[in-house]
Amino acid sequence: MEQNTNIFGIRAIIEAIESGASINKVYLQKGLRGDLFFQLDKLLKKNKISTSVVPTEKLDRLSKHNNHQGAVAKISPIEFHNLESLIEETLNSDSTPLFLLLDQLSDVRNFGAVIRTAECTGVNGIIIQKSGSAPVNAETIKTSAGAAFKVPICKVDHIKDAIFQLKAADIKLVAATEKTEDSVFDVDFNQPIAIIMGSEHKGVSTSVLKMADYKAKLPLLGEIESLNVSVACGAFLYEAVRQRL
Repeated sequence: MEQNTNIFGIRAIIEAIESGASINKVYLQKGLRGDLFFQLDKLLKKNKISTSVVPTEKLDRLSKHNNHQGAVAKISPIEFHNLESLIEETLNSDSTPLFLLLDQLSDVRNFGAVIRTAECTGVNGIIIQKSGSAPVNAETIKTSAGAAFKVPICKVDHIKDAIFQLKAADIKLVAATEKTEDSVFDVDFNQPIAIIMGSEHKGVSTSVLKMADYKAKLPLLGEIESLNVSVACGAFLYEAVRQRL
């Protein structure tokens, strides 16, 4: 299994960002100053790259005690896809489009499990947000059983950006939410569809819910009020599979 690559040094990280490398996160030492750091900080904000301020000891461990200059970046082990190109490619294929949008799902194990189920159910692409989403790292890939290398994954500035692109391609959006009386079993999945799954704690955000064409829930017959997001996602995807078979 391919592992995350750590790069260290402010200039090296700047060059990686400018070359288009897929960076999961940048760890920074508190109190960094200077022209080079401000150049890095500007790039991080412009590209909406997640950052974390950590003690020097963590940077030493991440860089294996090399001269990190107060900055270490984790590069994603996979290449992300361009959403516009992926939509066009899917529309030109023989399959009925099935996309999956993850609205700030943050747990890497849930993310890996979702990717694995998505691969098994023929999902054309998974869409995540650049900030606030679980990274694609070694643990994600392990939990996905390698499916992260097989399912196209796209990163967008905001989930709403993806929704606008999908709607422009006449792909309907169905949001998984308990804030509805409509059942997932009443949704017509025999049409181009994108399923929206929310975060572990808040579900699909209100602003994203308003943009969905359909809202649907799973029946819960016990006393617990919600399912694990990866389990719920599997139920939605297999309902699509059941209808399409």
